[in-house]
Amino acid sequence: MRVEPYTVGSYVHVIKRGARGVFIVNDEDDKWRFIQSLLYMNDEFFDHNWERVTKELGFLQRPDTWPEQKHLVKILCFTLMPNHFHLILKEIKKGGVSEFMQKLGQSMTNHFNQKYKQRGSIFQGSYKAKNIGRDEHLRYAAAYIMVKNVFELYPNGGLRCATKDFDKAWEWAIKYSFSSLGDYAGVRENSVIIEKEILGEICTKPLQFKKFARDVILGGKWLQAELE
Repeated sequence: MRVEPYTVGSYVHVIKRGARGVFIVNDEDDKWRFIQSLLYMNDEFFDHNWERVTKELGFLQRPDTWPEQKHLVKILCFTLMPNHFHLILKEIKKGGVSEFMQKLGQSMTNHFNQKYKQRGSIFQGSYKAKNIGRDEHLRYAAAYIMVKNVFELYPNGGLRCATKDFDKAWEWAIKYSFSSLGDYAGVRENSVIIEKEILGEICTKPLQFKKFARDVILGGKWLQAELE
């Protein structure tokens, strides 16, 4: 998947992989820092000392001394995997997706190298992205990112086991903290990271989204959104 041209108003499925398939997060702290980075990197303002400045605040709170947040992109959904992550972004200012992805990747690399005494980028080149042109494609991409990928992490069997016991796997998956699935499944509210926007209009009711996701996963229709 290459980076396709897009303009302001475009919806984009983005993926960024670890170099040579290595893990980009190794423990819970790394994963929670990724969640923080989704918020703090999505801003025209940037404080190089953001970790120190926000340490004493509540999780995902912004210091009062910072200027009002001006987003680079809209984040509609996300899923963090051990060696890569997926996002659906909306370009809301020219170059916003590129700037956000550069900041996010650099922040993760700097943290990883400092913590684990490594050098060089932890990622496999630049991010890859594909335009999402239709509502149907957006729904398939959302199910692929938030359900199929999280199901791959399902204990004792991954995707194959999850498809055999969809309801049980679903209840496990919607509690996975490092994906926005819980926001669309009705178990989390008032996210400061994602803006559901058009995807919220398409997936208005959690039970309807679950039924759609079941059809996508059990029918193998997620292949229509597989961009790797």
